[in-house]
Amino acid sequence: MTLRSGQHPLTSRLLLAYALPAVVLAALALPLYIVVPTFYVSTLGLPLGAVGFMLLAIRIVDAIADPAIGWLSDRISARAGRRRTLFLVASAPTALGAFMLFWPPDDAGLAYLALWGTVLSLGYTGTLLPYSAWGAELANDYSGRLSVSAWREGATLIGTVCAIGLPFAVGDGALSSPVGLQPLAVFVAVFLPFAACVAFLCVPEPQDRSRHRLSLGDAGRFLAANRPFRRLILAFVLNGFANAVPATLFLYFVGQRLEAPQWSGPLLLAYFVSGLAGVPLALFSARFLGKHRAWCIAMAVACAIFAVAGFLGPGDVYLFVAICVATGLMLGFDLVLPPAIQADVIDQDTASSGEQRSGLYFAAWSLATKLSLAAAVGIVFPLLALAGFSGEGNNSAEALNALSMLYAWLPIPAKLAAIALMWRFPIGEVEQRALRQKIEAM
Repeated sequence: MTLRSGQHPLTSRLLLAYALPAVVLAALALPLYIVVPTFYVSTLGLPLGAVGFMLLAIRIVDAIADPAIGWLSDRISARAGRRRTLFLVASAPTALGAFMLFWPPDDAGLAYLALWGTVLSLGYTGTLLPYSAWGAELANDYSGRLSVSAWREGATLIGTVCAIGLPFAVGDGALSSPVGLQPLAVFVAVFLPFAACVAFLCVPEPQDRSRHRLSLGDAGRFLAANRPFRRLILAFVLNGFANAVPATLFLYFVGQRLEAPQWSGPLLLAYFVSGLAGVPLALFSARFLGKHRAWCIAMAVACAIFAVAGFLGPGDVYLFVAICVATGLMLGFDLVLPPAIQADVIDQDTASSGEQRSGLYFAAWSLATKLSLAAAVGIVFPLLALAGFSGEGNNSAEALNALSMLYAWLPIPAKLAAIALMWRFPIGEVEQRALRQKIEAM
């Protein structure tokens, strides 16, 4: 596929080099958001409520830094390119923070979690924001952006599968044990710098379409006036919260509700392998139905299937396998389609403002992601504590029922609200083509 306006061809070699860092970033993200809370509570013995509060505080600090990092990604002046340079520099503290957080000393406490959790979160943001903006600018057309997103998110799922499988290859297979996290610490510390260098050397910086630079106040006003973006970001927050709730509670649900902790790794593996299979399905559906309609249908299907999980109890592992596979297919839609829609929404701003500010938009995107994750941890853990739930086990029937309801049913209203926002989304392929023609004529 050849791009217009001097853009580089989207060859398989270029897309592979661009997607490679996503493998490592995903292997980092799974333990950061799913395993670390359980590990620091169950293995290191830290209080459940204190860990939830600390992780919420880290997310808030990180979220405050998002606009600054996004602005820097748009404004940095570097011969190698504004996206590529910041991405490469930020990958080093990300690798270090991952190693320290995933391989803590036996006496690590809340202060240790706060320090290295903050280093990793800020480094991860500094790596991911320019990386995402870089990908949004690699293609100018509606379907080309689907391809870039599919390669990156397919690599993300491969990295997630690696994060799940590595503990089985070298240890006891338990993600939340030291033997499970330590191999991931080494993997991220070694391969993130390598993948970052490959992408930096092999993937060019796209042309900056900015005609002038806006003040920070004007930039904020144009962003706030972008109605398609407001709808998309709200839908993304709602869907992100809906996905973060079961992700946060997954290990507890499998270990204590289903009474099958040894199945946690295989179930996660089934879910994310199914997500990888869902990537081509998402591509096909989006090209036939349009990105936003395909995403809405996938969210509706996920709600219908996942609601059954609230009725499961001890021994219902095989039924839960089927649920994981079916909803995993829908995960491919959640990963591929919203970033591709986001790239189209940025065109709306570039055409109106005259400045290409993908970094600022993906900073807002990142902030929305972190708010949804923070809300999941900050709301769900205290609710579990109020229900009398203990991360160490020996829970009452009422506490386990609360776990099931939060895990399976709390996400559904949020997903339904996201569908309502996106069903009549105003930017499709025809509208996006008109926006690109306006930008290229400027």
